[in-house]
Amino acid sequence: MSKILYFECLSGISGDMTIGSLLDLGVDVEVFKQELQKLNLDGYHIEISKKSKNGIFGTKFDVILDRSHSHDHDHSHNHNHSHDHDQQRNYGMIKELIEASTLNERVKHLSMDIFNEVAKAEAKIHNVSIDQVHFHEVGAIDSIIDIVGTAVLIDMLDVDEIYASPIHVGTGFVKCDHGKIPVPAPATLEILKNIPIYSKGIRSELVTPTGAAIIKVLASEFIDRPEMIVETIGYGIATKDLEIANLLRVNLAKKKR
Repeated sequence: MSKILYFECLSGISGDMTIGSLLDLGVDVEVFKQELQKLNLDGYHIEISKKSKNGIFGTKFDVILDRSHSHDHDHSHNHNHSHDHDQQRNYGMIKELIEASTLNERVKHLSMDIFNEVAKAEAKIHNVSIDQVHFHEVGAIDSIIDIVGTAVLIDMLDVDEIYASPIHVGTGFVKCDHGKIPVPAPATLEILKNIPIYSKGIRSELVTPTGAAIIKVLASEFIDRPEMIVETIGYGIATKDLEIANLLRVNLAKKKR
């Protein structure tokens, strides 16, 4: 019997939903926090709470940015955005941060594979080389934590195979630095090339670039629920209230090889 994870992206996927769903499987939270400490990154703390969507309880994961970077001098001119300079991390800086950490090699490789997907997409959309990509959204502390945190949890769970359902992407428009852009956002759609996606008319950004990159790297196939014996179920709760339950469900299961 092989041990598998099956992600149901019925309401899309984001980094925080992924971590919430994996923690909800009953992973040791203290070990998870200790592993994250190995990434030499400050300026944030994490909150893990039980929340519900449409009556279904699960785990909500939040990265809270600290507003008191007293040791950072860059902020004297801009008190409202105390993490402004963090928003400008480039690809090389993120690579160095991960390489220099004491995380194990598997976690480092998986983290960088996910970042590469986002960097490649952003480079293509903005017509720049991968080294010129400035991670406004992705380079923000929360995305680094979402990606590395996911890699840590996948390593802790130690499964044989990972699958996902086709991905529900949403529709409409979303505001960004450049004005209103279509949903799925260009970077998200670029990452999701060659993966089955659909929209049921929910006017909301259901999939973030980080979420798209995570599931693209993790899942070996995007299929309807395979035959499996489900042992544990995790629900990752998202922020927005939609007409559908805004959550990610993950099944930890056994399947005949």
